[in-house]
Amino acid sequence: QVHLQESGGGSVESGGSLTLSCVTSESIGSDFCRGWFRQAPGKEREGVAVIDGDGSTKYADSVKGRFIISRDNAKNILYLQMNSLKPEDTAVYYCAADSAYYTRSIDTVPDFDYAGQGTQVTVSS
Repeated sequence: QVHLQESGGGSVESGGSLTLSCVTSESIGSDFCRGWFRQAPGKEREGVAVIDGDGSTKYADSVKGRFIISRDNAKNILYLQMNSLKPEDTAVYYCAADSAYYTRSIDTVPDFDYAGQGTQVTVSS
C-alpha cells in the first residue's frame, strides 16, 4: 500500500525558515519523481518543487532561490528546505510521488499518482 507522510510544518515569522520532511513507503520506487505542491485557502493547487529520478530539480518561479528540494533514497525521505519565508507562502503543503522517472513541468506535481495528507505552514508578517 502506498503511503506518504509529511512533517515539519508550523508557524514562523516572515524571513524565517522551515524544513518539511516526507516519508514514503517502500512500495514507491525510490528513483521515481517526488515533489511538493501547496494549496492556500481559496486558491488553486500550485506545484512548488520537483526532483526527478536523476536528481534534477525544478521550482516554481515564486520560490526559486528560497526553497531547496532534496531526497534521501536510502531512507525514502523527501525534504523541502524553505528559507526567507513570506506570508504568501502560507498554505497546506503536500508531498507527492509519481510512477515516472521524469516530469516535464512543475505544474504536473499536483496531479502526481500519490500524495500525502498535507502539513500546514503559516508565515506571519
